[in-house]
Amino acid sequence: MAGEAVIHAAEAAHSGVDLVPVVALLAAGVVAVPLFRRIGLGSVLGYLAAGLLLGPSGIGLIADPSSVLHLAELGVVLFLFIIGLEMEPSKLWALRKQIFGLGVIQVACCGLLLTGVGLLLGFAPVVAFIFGMGFVLTSTAIVMQILAERGELASESGQKMVSILLLEDLAIVPLLAVVAILAPAAEDQSMLTRAIGFGSAIGAILLLIVLGRRVMNPFFAILASSKAREVMTAAALLVVLGAALLFQVSGLSMAMGAFLAGVLLSTSTFRHQLEADIEPFRGLLLGLFFLAVGMSLDLGIVGENWQLIAVSVLAFMLVKAGAIYVIARLLRSGHGEALERAVLMGQGGEFAFVLYTTAVAAGLIDGPSNAIFTATVIISMVLTPFAMIGLRYLMPKRVESMDGVETADGLNSRVLIIGFGRFGQIASQPLLAMRHSVSIIDNDTDMIRAAAQIGFKVYYGDGTRLDILRAAGASTADLILICTDQREQTTRIAELLRDEFPLARVVARSFDRQHSIELIQAGVEYQLRETFESAVILGGEAIAMLGASEEEVAEVLEGVRARDRQRFELQLGGEDWRNLSRLLVSNAQEQARESGVSVSEESAEDAVAHSVPAQGT
Repeated sequence: MAGEAVIHAAEAAHSGVDLVPVVALLAAGVVAVPLFRRIGLGSVLGYLAAGLLLGPSGIGLIADPSSVLHLAELGVVLFLFIIGLEMEPSKLWALRKQIFGLGVIQVACCGLLLTGVGLLLGFAPVVAFIFGMGFVLTSTAIVMQILAERGELASESGQKMVSILLLEDLAIVPLLAVVAILAPAAEDQSMLTRAIGFGSAIGAILLLIVLGRRVMNPFFAILASSKAREVMTAAALLVVLGAALLFQVSGLSMAMGAFLAGVLLSTSTFRHQLEADIEPFRGLLLGLFFLAVGMSLDLGIVGENWQLIAVSVLAFMLVKAGAIYVIARLLRSGHGEALERAVLMGQGGEFAFVLYTTAVAAGLIDGPSNAIFTATVIISMVLTPFAMIGLRYLMPKRVESMDGVETADGLNSRVLIIGFGRFGQIASQPLLAMRHSVSIIDNDTDMIRAAAQIGFKVYYGDGTRLDILRAAGASTADLILICTDQREQTTRIAELLRDEFPLARVVARSFDRQHSIELIQAGVEYQLRETFESAVILGGEAIAMLGASEEEVAEVLEGVRARDRQRFELQLGGEDWRNLSRLLVSNAQEQARESGVSVSEESAEDAVAHSVPAQGT
């Protein structure tokens, strides 16, 4: 009987949710994304490759990619909601010229040129227009993901691309209206029907604005008082998906509905809570979107029409990228910025699928044409990460302006400071207060100019170069301070000074215990870990707030410093961690005896196990 029950349970489980595709998708993302990022190809290409492997053109584990793609589009919706949370209305208003100026110019010019390319490829005018305008709509997901990975969303060039993407997302609305007008059945629609459709779109926007300004904050305040975290998460998803549904029903873009909801909540006191609740869903669904795009690439259609698709991909990407570059240069963007924007935005995007599907339903294009257009867009999306890798070799090298900056040449001071970041600035103050003659060099021209504005004379020079050290006076300096903010750079300077200027006394900023050992072996006379003393003092303030007297604080802190010196000397002498642990156990027992407490060796070992820091601290 028990065996039959197990069999029935297995059959019931098998007839329920099929977990094989779910597990396969998760496994593909978990394996492919870290692998592709490690070899420098980026997470987007990893998802696309994994999707291609799982889809009909690969092992065929998932036979219907369109069903996955429809669900995965929610990842783009959630992504735009989070972007909206970062775009306060004042910030969005400040970008109005870029959105409705730069964005409109780029969409109009690229649309006109790509329609012309479609005509040259032999398509009918209406079909060429739909093909070209679909390709104009850049992939918001790919561009945003790459910018986010590179930390450039808030940069000036990143903001311009975000503005253009927002305008392109808005452009899907009039483009869908144009498809409806061009459709053969459009004559049967009355002006009243069109007016109602337009009015419902405007009404949806106004309704969302009213709800965002008047209802959402009190709504979240009531839910927050319940102290139920899962309810807040459900409410966050309700807001995003509700706004997307409202816009979809009104004939607008779901992504734009979510974005507007995010903008309206960007000044809310619950903004950070909302972002934290949505972020896990956003990441998973956006990854699923890229997987679905990879699965949607039908290699059979590509094989049958490979010449047309290859020509279309090359022509559309080159023409679009060229137009973007020219527009950027005409609007006074630098060569590097214009080139980067052209390559990053030269592909088609996910909204092209929406436009092409709508055109098929309207009878403007047939199924085979839709398959060719879709394959063209997908291949352009796949090629974008590779194009970004190639861009590294085309980007002009950044040339720093030397205006207002003097190079280190013929300096002769008693003290030489190398590196004038936040550490070097503080370290220099006691020396300047005692009126010692100090020369300072750094290789950051922006910082040098900023230092000049507050009265510091800093010379330009790279401390890892022997000729610069000679020109900066290292051969005659009594004391040299290495305050650079890169570990390898600090060690290299210390080794140069040891080999070339052995009489100079050198002190250095260290990053951790192991780095301190490296610096001492490189001849540094004194080193200090950058966070050690500040952390010790902070710990002292903490126990003082908990009732310790000044004498107790001083005694405890001296004990911390003494034990750290013991550990450091053992490591410097090559002692292993076993000997170090024995010493610390002995110290713990001795301190306990001094306090009148009897501590067993086992208890002392437990205490040491929780107190010994990692070797690198």
